Amino acid sequence: MRTTVNLPDGLAEEAKQKARASGRTFTSLVIEGLHHVLSESGIPATPERLPAHGHPSQRPPLIDIADSDALAAALDADGFR
Repeated sequence: MRTTVNLPDGLAEEAKQKARASGRTFTSLVIEGLHHVLSESGIPATPERLPAHGHPSQRPPLIDIADSDALAAALDADGFR
């Protein structure tokens, strides 16, 4: 899901620096933080599973669409861009 979140400038910049330093995306850092907060509150943080059809050997590799780098790599691998 795409959404807009208003963050204080300093917090957003610090999070982006942390993400870059760890070789991750800003989105993956936010997702991890939300999972952490939700798990502390007792709310299950398990993502919903998408249905899969067909034989596993004929399915494309699974990617995290929230990870823009992985998504771009998958699209580039198939020549879509």
